[in-house]
Amino acid sequence: MEHSLLIYIAVMAGTTYLIRMLPLTLIRRKIKNRFILSFLHYMPYAVLGAMTFPSILYSTSSVISAAAGMITACALAYMQKSLLTVAVFAAAAVFLTELVICSGLF
Repeated sequence: MEHSLLIYIAVMAGTTYLIRMLPLTLIRRKIKNRFILSFLHYMPYAVLGAMTFPSILYSTSSVISAAAGMITACALAYMQKSLLTVAVFAAAAVFLTELVICSGLF
């Protein structure tokens, strides 16, 4: 068990190191291609969204209440409200939706 755990850790450490080291060694001059620059600029947001979106939908007892909170948060964020306002109203939307679902009205 201990031996395989050490192998797993070594492989993950090597993989993580290679992912970070290869761009530094292979690309020596400044990137001027607009497409590649745009791709590199938006990649962190796309990865964060891909990791966050499924967690949002399955974070409550019902996908419906999770969707209500997500829609509320997206609408308030689009209207450029503060992070605290978005979080409070999204949580309130989830709470109210769960209350309606549990009471049997929906």
